[in-house]
Amino acid sequence: MTGEKSSMQEEIPAKYRELTDKVKKYNEAYEAGEPLVTDYEYDMLMLQIKKMEKDTPSLVNMSSPTQTVGAPVKREAGVTVTHNIPMLSIQDVFDKSEVTAWADDVRAMHPDAKFCVEHKIDGLSMTLRYENGILSLAETRGDGFIGEDVTLNARVIPDVMDSLPGIAGYLEIRGEVYMKHEDFDRVNRMQEIAGKKTFANPRNCAAGTLRQLDPEMTRERGLSFFVFNVQEGANEFTLSHHAGLLRLDEAGVKTVPRVLCNTNEEIIRAIDEIGEMRGNLPYDIDGAVVKIDQTAYRADFPAGSKYSAGHIAYKYPPEEKETIIRDIEISIGMTGRVNPTAVFDPIRLCGTTVSRATLHNQDFINTLHIGIGDTVIVYKSGEIIPKIRCSVPEKRPEGVTDFRLPDTCPVCGGPIIQIQGMADKKCINPNCPAQLERHLIHFVGRNAMDIKGFGQENVLTLVREGLLHDIGDIYTLKEHRDVMLAKKLIGLEKSTDKLLEAIEKSKQNEPWRLLAGLAIDNVGNVSARTIMNTFGSFEKLMQATRDELLAVPDVGGIMADSILEFFGAEENRILIARLGEAGLQLESDQTKQSSELAGRTYAVTGDVTHFKNRNELVAFIEQRGGKCAGSVSKKTFALINNDPASQSSKNKKARSLGIPIITEDEFLKSLQTPQSTEQTDETE
Repeated sequence: MTGEKSSMQEEIPAKYRELTDKVKKYNEAYEAGEPLVTDYEYDMLMLQIKKMEKDTPSLVNMSSPTQTVGAPVKREAGVTVTHNIPMLSIQDVFDKSEVTAWADDVRAMHPDAKFCVEHKIDGLSMTLRYENGILSLAETRGDGFIGEDVTLNARVIPDVMDSLPGIAGYLEIRGEVYMKHEDFDRVNRMQEIAGKKTFANPRNCAAGTLRQLDPEMTRERGLSFFVFNVQEGANEFTLSHHAGLLRLDEAGVKTVPRVLCNTNEEIIRAIDEIGEMRGNLPYDIDGAVVKIDQTAYRADFPAGSKYSAGHIAYKYPPEEKETIIRDIEISIGMTGRVNPTAVFDPIRLCGTTVSRATLHNQDFINTLHIGIGDTVIVYKSGEIIPKIRCSVPEKRPEGVTDFRLPDTCPVCGGPIIQIQGMADKKCINPNCPAQLERHLIHFVGRNAMDIKGFGQENVLTLVREGLLHDIGDIYTLKEHRDVMLAKKLIGLEKSTDKLLEAIEKSKQNEPWRLLAGLAIDNVGNVSARTIMNTFGSFEKLMQATRDELLAVPDVGGIMADSILEFFGAEENRILIARLGEAGLQLESDQTKQSSELAGRTYAVTGDVTHFKNRNELVAFIEQRGGKCAGSVSKKTFALINNDPASQSSKNKKARSLGIPIITEDEFLKSLQTPQSTEQTDETE
C-alpha cells in the first residue's frame, strides 16, 4: 500500500504540471489571436486544475493559471499604468445550482441583498478615469495590476465620452471593449483583400485594434464599449450598482444590458433569457454575470486573489445539434487557398439558424470522415461561427465516402496543388480572378512596387470596371485615361494624373521590388533583395538551377522550388517580358557595395526615425554588406530598436541570448563612415 500511495503522490504533480502547461500554452495562443481550443474546452481544463489544487493545496504557486490575471503588459502601444483599483477576473460557475447556492450564501448574511444579472461581453476590459467630468486616462487590464495607457485610442471609440457634463470630482468606471459582428466581418474582408492574416474572432480583433499605435487604425476598424461597473466615485454612483449605472445612462454613457433581481427564480430566469437571445445579439457574449447590487456587501464574499469580490459568472454550455450535409462547396480565397464549406440542413443554434460551416482542408475532412450525405454534429461554443465537431459514422448512408478536394480550380480551371509542408491546397494560377485583387494590392503596396496613392479601393474599382486583369495591365492604364476621367474612377483630373505619374515613376524601381511584387510563395521583400543582389537580372534568375538558388544566402529548398515553379510557367515568363517592354527595370545597376558590415546579421523592430520605414533601414544595411533577419537568434549581431527597454518578444529574446539592443543613433554612430539620411515622421 505504501508503494501504491507513493506512486499516486508522484503522479499528481506530474498531471498537474501537464495541465497547467497546457493552459499556459493556450493562454499565449489566445492572447496572440490564435486560440487552440474552444472556450468550453479551456474552461473544463481550468476546472480540473482548480479541483486538483483544492484536493492538494501544496500544488498552488503564484505562476498557476488560477493565480494569474490576463497577460504580461507589452509597451508597443503605450506606456504602462498602475491601476488605482486592481482589474481582476470573475469566478466562473457552470451549473445554475452553483449560482443559487451562492445567492443563498449572500442572503444568509444580508437578507435584503439584491442582484444584477448582466451580459458577459466577450471583449477586453478597459477602465476610464474622469476628473471633474473630463476623461483623463484609459487603461487596459494587463496583468490585473498594471495595464497600458490607451487614452488616445479610447477617444476614437464612439461609445467613449470625452466629457460627462454635470459630474464633479473623481469618477472611475470600468467596461468592456468589443467588436460588433458586422465590424468584425468588414475588417476581416479588408484583411483578406490586402493579403493579410484574418482575425480568429471579434475578441482578438478588438484586443489588437485597441493596442494599435495609430488611433486612425482604431477608428477605421470600429470598436464599441459597454460600461459594466463604477469603480470609484460619489455615493450616487457607488452605493447601488444598478442605480449607479442608471445615473451613467442619464449622463449619456452606454452601459451593459442588465436585470435587477430579488429572488433566485428571477436570477435564473434572467440567465435563461440572456442565453436564449445570445445568438441574436450583434456582439459575442460568453456568459451571464451575477453581481451583488449593494456594493458595500461585496467585500464579505471574496473569491481569491484572482477574482473580484461579490461577482460570479455563469458560463453557458456549448449547444450542439445533429444535421445532414447536403453539399460541399469549393471557393478560392484571395491567396489562392482552397476553402471547402459544408452546406447542411438548417438548424437553430444559440438563437440563430445556421446551414454552413467550414471544413478547413483535406486533413480535417479525412480525420472526421466527412462526405456528402453524412450526419454531423455542429456546435457554437459561445462563438458566432458554427463549427463541425464530428461525424456520426453509424448514420452514414450506403455508398457515401470521404469527400476529396478537386485537382482543378473551380474558378479558372487552373491546377490545384498541395502547399508543401501544410495541410492546405491552393490554385497556382496567378491570374485566377479569385486571387487577382489580392495580388494587385500586394503588387502596388509599399513592400513591393510602392506606387504612391494606389490604394486598395482604387484597385477594386479598376478591377470591377474591367481595366485590370493582371499586374501587367497597371502599366497600360494611361491608355484608358479618358475612360477613368469620364467615370471619375480615381477622382478628378488631378488625382488621376497623379496616380498615372506614380505608376510611370515606379518603372524605375530596383528589380527586387518587382520580384517581391510577383507574390511567389515564400519570397518576401528581404529575400527578393538578396536574390537580385546575387543574380543581378531577371534573365539570369529565370535561368538559375536549383543548386544555384540554394547557394544564395537565406534561400532554402522550399523557396528554391517555389521560384523554379513560378518561372517554369510559360505565362509567367511572358508576363516578365511584357513588364520589361513596358519599361520596368529587369536588371540591377550592379553598383559596387561596401563591405563595412560584412559578416554581421541585424534584426530590426519598432519605429524608425532616420529612415522612411524599416525597409529603407534594411536596404541601408544590405548595401553595406550586412544582412537582416526577421527574428533574433544566436547568429544576430545586434537588435536595432529605438525602445531598448520595451518588453517586446524580440527584446526579450535578445536579452536572453545576450544580444546587444541598440538604437538607430547608436547603429549609425558605429559605422566607419557616418551617413546622413533625410529624417521623416513616417514609420512602418
